[in-house]
Amino acid sequence: MPTTRRGGGRPSPIAVSAVGLRKAYGDKLVLDGIDLHIPTGSVFALLGPNGAGKTTAVKILSTLITADAGDLHVGGHDLTADPQSVRAAVGVTGQFSAVDSLITGEENMLLMADLHHLSKSEGRRVSAELLERFDLAEAAKKPASTYSGGMKRRLDLAMTLVGSPRIIFLDEPTTGLDPRSRHNMWSIIRGLVSDGVTVLLTTQYLDEADELADRIAVLNDGKIVAEGTAEKLKRLVPGGHVRLRFTDPAAYQSAADALREITRNDEALSLTIPSDGSQRELRSLLDWLDSAGIEADELTVHTPDLDDVFFALTGPARVPNQPKGNVR
Repeated sequence: MPTTRRGGGRPSPIAVSAVGLRKAYGDKLVLDGIDLHIPTGSVFALLGPNGAGKTTAVKILSTLITADAGDLHVGGHDLTADPQSVRAAVGVTGQFSAVDSLITGEENMLLMADLHHLSKSEGRRVSAELLERFDLAEAAKKPASTYSGGMKRRLDLAMTLVGSPRIIFLDEPTTGLDPRSRHNMWSIIRGLVSDGVTVLLTTQYLDEADELADRIAVLNDGKIVAEGTAEKLKRLVPGGHVRLRFTDPAAYQSAADALREITRNDEALSLTIPSDGSQRELRSLLDWLDSAGIEADELTVHTPDLDDVFFALTGPARVPNQPKGNVR
């Protein structure tokens, strides 16, 4: 199995590998030969607008549909030659819950245990442990129809974990959840990864990708237009700056006269200086301000966020000379 290095340490095996993944429906090309390499025990986020191909990629990698082309390996197994082993290694939680609302949470779990051919005693043990882990033990005997959206999502993920998958595909898992439920789900995902589980996350929530993902791929029109860490992706978009604010008009004017390449806001007594926000550049700027005797009352650093990246890479106006592929 291929490996990759994380943080300069030992190589980590690749949990999911896709090379040249292609899928079309008639004349509609949904995935145009994309490459994905996801290290074991990491969160990889696939980010993109509706119709970009995110869900199609998840369905292919979880064996729900077949690809037209591509060299695909999941959990060390060839997706084409050994799909059964792939199914045994993965769990899938979609944006639409698989929970049966007509039966209780516990019955949903036991049904899933039966599907995984667990003995009755083992199924009850695993179900009880997962219901406790996901804070659903008190509601276990209640019909799932009485559960809140967040509870149903937690139950859905708990059901996915009955088979102890080491690779989990989460297709927009927090769609429709309130902020508290979303944050609870994030904590659960972090816990899974700390146990060595690999997560492929598709989402339209940019803060979700920023919070959870080790690496992010931006998918647009069936192609990966950029890939890298959140911080690397943010640097693709221009607009980072340092803002100096003053309360004394004389100090403001003195700083404006001394500094070059600035944008003035005379009403707010603020100066904007282009900056990529890196530690080296900030240190250099602070040293220069000290040497020039300029002391602002407030200094703030503004860098592009993933919203800026998303709109720049998937909108009509793309970033000029924006590099494609991996961002290192």
